[in-house]
Amino acid sequence: MKQSGTLYFFCGKMGAGKSIKSKQLALDNHAVLLSEDEWLSYLYPNQIASFEDYLKFSAQLKPLVKNHVQNILSIGTDVVMDFPANTQKLRKWFLDIASEVNASHQLIFLNLNNEQCLRQIAQRRNEQPERAAFDTEAVFIHVTKYFEEPKASEGLNILEFSGKE
Repeated sequence: MKQSGTLYFFCGKMGAGKSIKSKQLALDNHAVLLSEDEWLSYLYPNQIASFEDYLKFSAQLKPLVKNHVQNILSIGTDVVMDFPANTQKLRKWFLDIASEVNASHQLIFLNLNNEQCLRQIAQRRNEQPERAAFDTEAVFIHVTKYFEEPKASEGLNILEFSGKE
């Protein structure tokens, strides 16, 4: 029997660098990269104007993504998910994806402070002007209220980076 692939996913505040790290990890491991931002922009163009819109469309996407990722893992291919695992409930969803197909997993926790994240968000606004409406300090403060640091008690294999690496 072929061994299942490994599921890699990320936890970190807005602006922590999850997308950049996920692209590099996928390249380094010859893994399939799935980006929530890409899927949402293709499937729901110009329909996400608020955090509530994001939550609604993200939830609609999850059953399809779960099935798709499990199929990929089942054939022995690694998957890197650029989807936020920023709450305990979301991390359980990722853990279920992996465990239901006997795949291993790795949570990469980008543990940056608010100042580091806000600096990177400001830089991203300059580099990607199309994101300027969403990449604001107000949005950062709003979404950070929901952020929950991962804990070993969640049963996760956690690899932590503090931003000083």
